[in-house]
Parts: sequence; C-alpha cells; structure tokens
Amino acid sequence: MLVISTIVFYATGGASDGGKYLFELPIYSTGTYNGVTVLEIITYHCLGLGFVSMALRQTGKKATGSRAGEVFDSGVTTVSAYLLQAVLGIVVTVVFAWLGSTIWEGAGILLPFGFGQGTGQALNYGSIYGSDEYVWGFASVGEGRSFGLTVAALGFLAACIGGVIYMNVRRKRGEIKICDGEETEKYTLDNIVGVDEIPMSGSVDKMSIQLSFVIGIYAVSFALMYGLSALVGEGLRATIFGFNFLLGTLLAVLIKSAIGGMSKKRLFKRRFINNFLMNRIGGFFFDFMIVAGIAAIRIDAIRNYWGVLLALAVVGTFATYLYVNVICKKLFPNYRHEQFLAWYGMLTGTASTGIILLREIDSDFLTPAADNLVYQNLPAIIFGLPIMLLASYIYNGGPGAVYITLGIVAVLFAIFQIVLFRRSIFKKKKQQTQE
Repeated sequence: MLVISTIVFYATGGASDGGKYLFELPIYSTGTYNGVTVLEIITYHCLGLGFVSMALRQTGKKATGSRAGEVFDSGVTTVSAYLLQAVLGIVVTVVFAWLGSTIWEGAGILLPFGFGQGTGQALNYGSIYGSDEYVWGFASVGEGRSFGLTVAALGFLAACIGGVIYMNVRRKRGEIKICDGEETEKYTLDNIVGVDEIPMSGSVDKMSIQLSFVIGIYAVSFALMYGLSALVGEGLRATIFGFNFLLGTLLAVLIKSAIGGMSKKRLFKRRFINNFLMNRIGGFFFDFMIVAGIAAIRIDAIRNYWGVLLALAVVGTFATYLYVNVICKKLFPNYRHEQFLAWYGMLTGTASTGIILLREIDSDFLTPAADNLVYQNLPAIIFGLPIMLLASYIYNGGPGAVYITLGIVAVLFAIFQIVLFRRSIFKKKKQQTQE
C-alpha cells in the first residue's frame, strides 16, 4: 500500500503541494533529511542488518565429500551469474549510448547489483556512480540511486513472475508437485524454543538477545568502516561504506565461530542464537528493505531512461533464466527444479525470494538446495571480490574504463565456465588422450 500510494500521488502531480514528490512533504521529513533520504538510509542499513542475521544462523551441517563440490559449484555459479549480468548490462547501456541516449555507458554494471544482490547494493553503487565529486557517471546522486533502485524493483518482479511461470510449466508437465498451503509452515516447539537454548522469557527476552547480537555486530562493522575510511582517505570512503553487508557478514561468521568454539569447551551452558528468530529478523529486514527501496524511487530522476531500464530488465531476466536452467540441468540433475527456483529467485530478487519460491515445491527443505544458498556465501564472497573492485574501477577509471571492465568481466566469465564444467571438459580431454 505504501508503494501504491506513492505512485498514485506522484502520478497525480502531488497537486496539494505544488507537485512535490510524496516523501518530500514536510510530514515525512526530519530536521536534516527529507523523507526520500530517510527511505534510502533505511534501505542501506536493512541490507547490512539482514545479512548479519542470516550469517548468524546455525546450520548444524558440514559440507563433506560430494557435497563440498556442490557447495563450491554453487558459489562459482552465483559469481558466474553476476558476471553474465554485468557483461550484458554494460553491453546494453553502451549500445543505448551509441544510439544517442544520455545514459552513462557504464550504468549497466548496476544490473548484477540490482538483480543479483538486491535493493541495498543497487542503492549503494547507484549512490557512488552519481557522486557530485566526479563528472563521469550519472548527473546526480539522486539519479544514480533511483536508477539502481528501479533495476532492483524490476528484478524483484522478474523473480516473482519468472518463478511462477517456471513452476506452472513444470507442474503441467508432471515434473514437480506444488506443496499445499497448509504444508508450507511446519514448526515444532523445538524450532522456536530450541534444545539447550536460553528461555524465551528470562531476565532478558530471547528476541531482545537476538536483536542485540545483530545490532551489536552491525555497529562494530560500522565503526570499522569509519576507521578504514580514515586510513585510506576520502577517495575510497564511498566504496568502503558500500561494503557494509560484506563486513557485517564476515564479523557475524567470526562471532558465530567463536561462540561455537566456546560452547564446545563448555564455557557456555546454554545456546544464545535461535535460528527460528534469526530467520524472522532477517526476513523482516529484507522485506522492509524492498518496500523502502521501491518507495524511494524518484520517477522524475529516471524518466529519460525507461527504455534502457526495460531493456536491462528483459535481457537480465532471460539471460539469468536460461543460464541457471542450464547449470541446474548439467550440474545438479538430482534436484534441478528445486535448485533452479532457489537460484533464480536469489539472482533476480533476494535470497528470501529464492527461499519463498523453493518452499513451493520443497517446503521441508529435503533437498540440498536451501543449504547451497547458505554455504555458497563464502566461495561467492571470495570469487566475487574482483567484481567489487571492477565496479569501483569502472567509475573512478574514467570513460575508457567501461570497455576495459567489459573485457575483463567477459574473460572472467569464460574462466568461470571452465571451472564449473571442469569435470566434463577434462574428462573429454583425458578420453581423447587415451584414445
């Protein structure tokens, strides 16, 4: 309703206040920020808080044997999809620029951030690419933010529409079975209370403790970002603060490992972290992020770019759909449909979107698809670092950096395909050598 009222108000010109955007009205503003800025701040912080809460969850499983290979492939697939989206996104905006559009040639790099990583990262990099400190990029910060947020919003629609179409087609073919609505929520008392965990209502409420972990870790990561920006200088400040989700995730993993180690040494009698509550917290932050991000889009800032945005959405949707389908068919044949829905939802929307689609056919997470979404984070972060660096270089390197970045990303994508299909490639070579 918040998003619909925003669109209706803006579409009517906001006649009650001289055509102002809804969230620029005084009622939504504070002494320092107007309502749009507040929504952007909410989107930014919800990204980091959501990732911290998801990273704190205890999986209770270890990836060994063949599963270790699947987890590795999952991380490589995630990064490969980012690279594919980056290549196609840059090509689209370069073509539009050649055809006379005023769009910045490198704007297509926002496709993997809007589609692959969601609203928060699209906002972060959109803000960087519209910095007033440089003449290269978007005309203003507001234009860059709205462009990135719109890409993310279109990606969310692509995730929902594409996922539903895939399920309906496969269901009609008899390849999958949709779970009944009554079967999608199965929680026992152990899920909510947990064995050997702190009580729900002790001297401090259990939910309060979960929130303390999430907010405390995020606060420490923010302090570290301030420290790092002071060391490297103002030139990289925006880039460092754009990694709020990454630093928060790494700190959460370290804290979780430390707590697990101390628990094994019997330093703690009770477990503090509850997966059920962490899932609820993460889901809240991600949902709030999506709503705030969509509501923060300024239609006036992107009215000249609708053709580019629609082209990016169409190309990104079909490319991701086809690529993920091929990967799942070749590398995950035992649960290809479950893995497809999880990845397609994540790589066009958010991780929570992927989980929602997955639950429609695997409500109890009997296949490893859900675990792959969790475990793939570490290899994806490691392999994804070059993309983060290139995303900064494409802007700070000047006009020629767009084509250099495009070339590097294309080469990286080709290399990652060799890694993904290494078994088939080297098996064929081995057979040819033996013959």
